[in-house]
Order: sequence, then structure tokens, then C-alpha cells
Amino acid sequence: MVLKVVKPEIRIIGIDDSPFKKGTKTKVLVIGAIFRAGKWLEGVVSTKVNTDGKDATKKLIEMIKKSKHYGQLQVIMLNGIAVAGFNVINIEELSKKTKIPVIVIMRKKPRLNEIKKALKHFKDGTKRLKIIEKAGNILSCKIKNKRIYFQIYGLEKPIAEKVIKLSSTHSLVPEPIRVAHMIGSGIVLGETRGRV
Repeated sequence: MVLKVVKPEIRIIGIDDSPFKKGTKTKVLVIGAIFRAGKWLEGVVSTKVNTDGKDATKKLIEMIKKSKHYGQLQVIMLNGIAVAGFNVINIEELSKKTKIPVIVIMRKKPRLNEIKKALKHFKDGTKRLKIIEKAGNILSCKIKNKRIYFQIYGLEKPIAEKVIKLSSTHSLVPEPIRVAHMIGSGIVLGETRGRV
């Protein structure tokens, strides 16, 4: 599905992982916050993925397709290309299997050299890097006079920009991601800490 029109109350699922202790082999809680643009929260879904695992794409597809909101979702927003450390999300597969376009949001421009260095510690680091590179060009747009970065699958840059701007109502980061982050932090730490 290719998104061509952005309605004022477009339904978006924003996905972010919860805080976790790095270097431990554990399951990490991942939250999906379902929003109407950046206006109000309509639902919350969750799943768990392995730290530095390879199950993120599959688990996110299952989580989204099981949701009662699935038929109404028009955009999937991810806070970065990976969850739970380096559990990399294949955005092409995620989009094709859910039939929903994907926008990957990044507050800062990723440093590919540092990512490559970190991935050398994985036996399948080259494979993970290929998934990251396959996600396409890193684009940018201005929100509240600051630059935010993103990657897309299943929609054009002007449409993605409209969705990002429409859903960024209270901060630089779109509300669906910001709220998913807050919910995950509140559940795991007992209180919301840090910014997205």
C-alpha cells in the first residue's frame, strides 16, 4: 500500500522499545501507541523481543496484525531502525507484510561508521548492516526550526513530511513515538525518564 493522501486524523502506530540493561540477554518490552495524527491516543499494544536478537521484524508484524486497530492504521512510525540494542527491523518486510507504509524517525543523523564498528561484534553483523543500508537514504525535514531525520518505505518524501509535521504536536518527535517511549519507560522503570 502506498500512502498518497494525508487526512487530518490519520491513524499512526508509533513504536519504541522500553529501557533495558545493555549487555544482558533478556526480553525487551516494545510498545505501540496508536494515535490519530498527533492529537489523541486511541490504543496501546505491546510485544517482547530479544536483546540484540533477530526477531524484531516478525514480532512487530504479529503485534500490528493482531491489533483491533489494524484495519485502520495508515502509517507505522519507528523510533530508529532497531529495538533492544541491535535487533534490526527490516522496514521493507514490515511494510509489505502489514500493507502499511513505514517511517523511521531519528532525532540525530546516524553515524554509519560507529554502527559498522558496533556490528563487528556480531557473527551476522554484515547481514544486519545490509538490512540497515537497504532501508534507504536518510532524509530530513524541519520541525519547530530544528532538523529531524527519517527513512521511508511505501510513501514519498513530501507525504512522509506531512505525516511527521501533522503528528509532531508537542515536541520535535511525533506524538505516537513520544508516548510509546513514555509508556515503556513508565512500565519498566516505574516512572517516565529521559526524552526520546
